[in-house]
Amino acid sequence: MNVMWYVGKFDEATWQLFALIGLPPSRLRNDGIGLVAVEQHIEYKRELLAGDLITIRSSVKEVREKVLIFLHEMTNQETEELAARTTLTGVCIDMTTRKARPLPADIRERLSSTLPTKIDE
Repeated sequence: MNVMWYVGKFDEATWQLFALIGLPPSRLRNDGIGLVAVEQHIEYKRELLAGDLITIRSSVKEVREKVLIFLHEMTNQETEELAARTTLTGVCIDMTTRKARPLPADIRERLSSTLPTKIDE
């Protein structure tokens, strides 16, 4: 599998994650908001071949007023080895003005209440 396929699978996982947290495409359209990727880091750990079965596990790492940081981990379903990991930073935007705007309050509240509390070291 070349880079294009890893990124494509992670993109599909992003849409699933957004729906799971309460931001399916219908809500994004109805509320006139979007989430745009402003940063992405990808680590390639193990090669996958065409036809390999994969699993992607996703989690939200941080939520701020306008920003969502989330992680996807792709594993080879058969061997359970980590194949790739990506961390993405998304910014919520108003689709009309194309400027950053706050994430919907209900989403921020739900995610903030489920994330572990950070302890300053």
